Amino acid sequence: MTRFGQMTKHGVTWLALGMTVLASPALAESTPTKAFQAVMDCRPITDAAARLACYDAATAGLGEAEKKGDILVIDREQAATARRQAFGFDLSGLNILDKVIPKEDLNAVTTTLSNAYQDANGKWVMVLTDGGVWRQTDSISLARAPHGGSTVKIRKAALGSFFINVDGQLAMRAQRSH
Repeated sequence: MTRFGQMTKHGVTWLALGMTVLASPALAESTPTKAFQAVMDCRPITDAAARLACYDAATAGLGEAEKKGDILVIDREQAATARRQAFGFDLSGLNILDKVIPKEDLNAVTTTLSNAYQDANGKWVMVLTDGGVWRQTDSISLARAPHGGSTVKIRKAALGSFFINVDGQLAMRAQRSH
């Protein structure tokens, strides 16, 4: 296989995905990483062989930076999953996900409980299947106890608080603790 064939087979798909994320509007406000900028610097090279050599070197550097953890390449689906998993936390300092799923577009999540128990004060502690932990903050009593497998809907309420409905029951106020 030719050198170009190897680049096409192994690098172009990865490079296109990485460039899609790294060139997204979410990062437009920040300075590009050196590894990403090296790839972008290849674009204006008019000589095909020189441009290919530039891309080969730049993508090798980009791959090395990703392997060492100097950069992180994620796609929209991964970013959306991260936003959903972080639902309930104040992420105002982490605005990188806002362009993928704006905060105001995520007002509620529906998920499943992994476990639920009452703490020493009789308040429910609910562990979601994604590992998130929510603690009841009001004194609402539920007709049926939450349990592993229960469906929960968590939605934003006023002043940064949240409501949780367990298996369609009356909503209780809760806050995210992990």
